[in-house]
Amino acid sequence: MIDLKALPFPPDAPPQGTCVRVERPEAGLAVLVLDPPHRKVAIFDGPLLRDLSAAIDSLEKDATLKGVVITGRSPLEFVAGADVRAIEAVEDPRVLEEIVRAVHPLLLAIERWNAVVVAAVGGAVPGGAYELCLACDFIVAADDLKTRIGLPETRLGILPAWGGAHRLPRRIGVPDALAAILKGTLYPAQAAWRKGMIDRLAKPENLLRVARNIAMGRETPRRRTRGLKKWLVDRNPLAIALIGSQVRKQVMRESRGHYPALPAVIDLVLEAPSMTMEQSMEREAKAAAPLVVGPTCKSLISIFFASEEAKKLGRGQPGTEPRTIRRAAVIGAGVMGGGIASLLAKNGIAVRLIDVSQEMLDKAVHEHRADLRKSLEQRHLQAHEHEAAIDRLETSLSINGLKHVDVVIEAVAEKLEVKKSVFAEVARQVGPDALLATNTSSLSVEAIASSMTHPERVVGMHFFNPVKKMPLVEVIRGRHSSERSVTETAALALRLGKTPVVVKDVAGFLVNRVLGPYLDEAVRLFAGGAGALALDQAMVEFGMPMGPLLLLDEVGFDIAAHAAASLEAAYGERMATHALLKSLSAPDRLGRKTGRGFFDHSSARKRKPEPCGDLHKFQSESFASALSREQWVERMVLSMLNEAVRCLEEGVVSSPQWLDLAAVFGTGFAPFRGGLLRYADSIGARAIVEKLEAIARSSDVCARRGGPLRFQPAALLVAMAVDGRRFYSKAVSAPERLREGVATAQTV
Repeated sequence: MIDLKALPFPPDAPPQGTCVRVERPEAGLAVLVLDPPHRKVAIFDGPLLRDLSAAIDSLEKDATLKGVVITGRSPLEFVAGADVRAIEAVEDPRVLEEIVRAVHPLLLAIERWNAVVVAAVGGAVPGGAYELCLACDFIVAADDLKTRIGLPETRLGILPAWGGAHRLPRRIGVPDALAAILKGTLYPAQAAWRKGMIDRLAKPENLLRVARNIAMGRETPRRRTRGLKKWLVDRNPLAIALIGSQVRKQVMRESRGHYPALPAVIDLVLEAPSMTMEQSMEREAKAAAPLVVGPTCKSLISIFFASEEAKKLGRGQPGTEPRTIRRAAVIGAGVMGGGIASLLAKNGIAVRLIDVSQEMLDKAVHEHRADLRKSLEQRHLQAHEHEAAIDRLETSLSINGLKHVDVVIEAVAEKLEVKKSVFAEVARQVGPDALLATNTSSLSVEAIASSMTHPERVVGMHFFNPVKKMPLVEVIRGRHSSERSVTETAALALRLGKTPVVVKDVAGFLVNRVLGPYLDEAVRLFAGGAGALALDQAMVEFGMPMGPLLLLDEVGFDIAAHAAASLEAAYGERMATHALLKSLSAPDRLGRKTGRGFFDHSSARKRKPEPCGDLHKFQSESFASALSREQWVERMVLSMLNEAVRCLEEGVVSSPQWLDLAAVFGTGFAPFRGGLLRYADSIGARAIVEKLEAIARSSDVCARRGGPLRFQPAALLVAMAVDGRRFYSKAVSAPERLREGVATAQTV
């Protein structure tokens, strides 16, 4: 049934027949348990597909078989999709076509089996795992918060090629299938059931019993049917053409053509209802093959693996596993502190929010409840979870009664003496094992902890604004921070649904340090005559989620100026900033929070803010008008990239992988480019050095304070340009790369 020669097999592939257990709990019923011994988490690799195919081949010969249940090793463990490592390794599109074609007959055999086949699933059911379910007659899912079901392939730059692109629209209709696949959403069990993506919910302990009853005909779930919509929409050429036109316009507007999987999957889904299964399968194989070998897929997969690796940061070494945080306190009820406290309460942690202002506390509680109410209305929370999350947040006007908290997160004003004073008082209140985390964005963790008796329990936990949306948390390791403190902070970030990256305690840490030159170059280009809207559009077209000037409006001119001053104080004239922000700033002009900045935010009815009408008064130069848009982008991006390489040289992060993850999740750097250093690899170190040196020679750059310092290529880039190496060519640490490269340069 399955072509074994086409499938990738790992080096530790177990013997044939060991990945699937066949159980016969009653006459006429077979239960296939997917339980590969070589995987902690089951994935569809060569051995599992081989054994599943063999089991089905054998069972198809049994004329007495009435029902089949396909399930995982436990109610909340099924299969975590296809083998992404194997997908990443594919360099020839013909290889991918063979893999896809090898699996299709297996799923087609399940779909056309005379026996009733039921998928009994729970936990993560992504991609290929859900595509297997779609080939079954019925799908029963564990009604548990851990269950997530869907087709997230587009998030990796590919598309569902094992039947998902044609079976899901047949099940739930073209419009809903398009939305689910294009967004790559993994739905909670309840939401998946409401959409018709599954047929039945069962408590985890009842999952197998319910599945067996359905397989044996003792229970028949009522499947939602499309009714007239199937003919009025899915099989109506005019309706399909209209849907396709609207969706294509929306996708192009949002993706700007950077994600080729999206238009490819639109075509497949729109055509699915009018195609035979065999035609659809062939079209999937043809469409998927070029995507897998393309740069977008490789970049997105690299970010996926980096984010998966980040999950290990919260595990600790054997015997030193982090504590489970149950009680927390947050000092400071401003935008950041209130957001952090709300996030803690929403994720099951009892939290006390402390501030000297009752007004600030009341505002934070109001926003917490509004956020929870929205989650309840959108059915992301159940009623009892909503009430519990409200109860978990309490407020106080004084730092008292903290003896039993596990962690205190400080989010007060960004002033060293204020933070030191707060921690000194907190240290007198908490128990000896409490973790003390500072949400500083620019101050030294070591300096904050300098006067404390036990600085080893102080660590940086830098959230980004808005707290509930931004996925990254920088975990800052101070000079005295213990390994346990760092691990527990990373574990807490993961529990809050964030991605942690451990960084060195340097000015600006990582994200703000690389953003500083980027934003300053944008300001300089604007002052030099570049239009605000044109400048921002150039970076959005490059792949950033918003332009740099709009980002400055969102951050606030006062906060941006403070961060820029900190960077200049630490790194000298390389970080010298243009005076424009100071001249542009006024009490009523600090960005979005005051209604005006580079853009006018005063009208809530406008979908996009427009540039303020007086901006021309602040443009005192004209050099930018002589530069092309491509040159604008080069200046902004290469200033950021060059500083990122310096961060790698200094060990601010331990690998290119961590730096790129932080760049994508923290700065919004174009995910399809894979991060700053993977983008550098796509250009080549030699070309980057030449571009940096050309910019450094520009007359306007030479005339500025600090001159060409910002654009002088980092030593590591120069060394790599000499011998043609790449950041991702092999796993070599930054200091080792620099040593080897400099030695090569000296030899040459």
